Amino acid sequence: MSQQSVDVQAFIDRHPFSPFQWCVFALCFCIVLLDGFDTAAIGYVAPSLLKEWGIAKPVLGPVLSAALFGLAAGALSAGPLADRFGRKKVLLGSVGVLGLFTLLSSQAADLPQLTVLRFITGVGLGAAMPNAVTLMSEFCPGPRRALLTNAMFCGFPLGAALGGFLAAWMIPQWGWRSVFQLGGVVPLLLTVLLLLVLPESVRYLVARGQPRERIAAALARIHASARDIPAFHQSETRQEVAGKQGLGVVLSPAYRTGSLMLWLAYFMGLVIFYGVINWMPVLFKEGGIDPKVAMQIAALFPLGGIGAVFCGWLMDRFNADRIIAIGFVLTALAIYAIGQAVGNVGLLMAVVFVAGTVMNTAQSSLPALAAAFYPTQGRATGVSWMLGIGRFGGIAGSFLVAELTRRHLGFDQVFLVLAIPGLIAAVALFIKQRAHPAADKPSGAVSLGH
Repeated sequence: MSQQSVDVQAFIDRHPFSPFQWCVFALCFCIVLLDGFDTAAIGYVAPSLLKEWGIAKPVLGPVLSAALFGLAAGALSAGPLADRFGRKKVLLGSVGVLGLFTLLSSQAADLPQLTVLRFITGVGLGAAMPNAVTLMSEFCPGPRRALLTNAMFCGFPLGAALGGFLAAWMIPQWGWRSVFQLGGVVPLLLTVLLLLVLPESVRYLVARGQPRERIAAALARIHASARDIPAFHQSETRQEVAGKQGLGVVLSPAYRTGSLMLWLAYFMGLVIFYGVINWMPVLFKEGGIDPKVAMQIAALFPLGGIGAVFCGWLMDRFNADRIIAIGFVLTALAIYAIGQAVGNVGLLMAVVFVAGTVMNTAQSSLPALAAAFYPTQGRATGVSWMLGIGRFGGIAGSFLVAELTRRHLGFDQVFLVLAIPGLIAAVALFIKQRAHPAADKPSGAVSLGH
């Protein structure tokens, strides 16, 4: 390799975080924010659907879970596609599908029609988030990767919280369909902006052997000196798997245990998140709380995800697996506490916010953990398969609470059951850390030159 060849990650690391990288951050943040808004929207409109269509609560299970099946399908397919064809192309298609079918959901005439539309919307949602995480991670300086990726991923819980506050305001004035109309138009406008502004990952360009001129042009948007560099390569700090990419890397012996534990942790986190976010407004209403107040209290739960920024700072400095595992232990305690606070609205608001903070901090930190765990040849697949497999946890969470309400379990008992997955997620991360003790540290570099 020529002595004049420059490592693209070293180039990113030694220059200040540029306005161009902040632009990438903002675009990816908006993608994840819209993902959170749309994912949570169905839970906020659920009470209105019960009233307008005259249906029983257990019947809501399929429509609440339809988008989650789509999310799983989108995530499982999008990662391998992004590792083969690039992050940008998959992001453009996924955000466009998300916007179009959310808009069409606003015109649904009955529950079966809405269920189908929510499934297709979910495919777009599932493809968008992992590729936004991967693209952001690959444009970050190494020493601040977890901090910046977590800050970007905070868009998801903030979007879910925004959906609650907007739904509480919009539904009484314009009905539940207005929530989907807003959630459809904005992604379609964002798709146009992504087409014009969003770059392709530089690490992907090097890994796929793209021309030097294209790589230099992308890096020059970070610092102009890139145009004078004659050649580029990248050094992998994670063990590569010879002759494999995508899922072959993720399930290889070198990564298999860590992959399975990441899947289990994300699955259990989403059992909690969707069990709470989809059913909290209904459960609070049944507990004697005014429906509008119930929606506002429920919206405090995803708002707590802003704690992931601090968690990212800790992850860049200490053992990331242990930091997130502790977060899930605290999650289990806080979710249990919600069930004990229903008789006092003021206390309930505080407990819901604290529970949301620790739960979403832990959950929102897992994509950054996964992005750092895999080499470039399998990173998009690794992140997307964790998110995709995890979505089945969201499906399980929705049906779990539906079954618990069918069995007439008390409010406190429902939240006791929902606390258990937090402990399981913590155990999974401790197992991952034992199996891959050097996963938080560079493990020797293998250079790819182009």
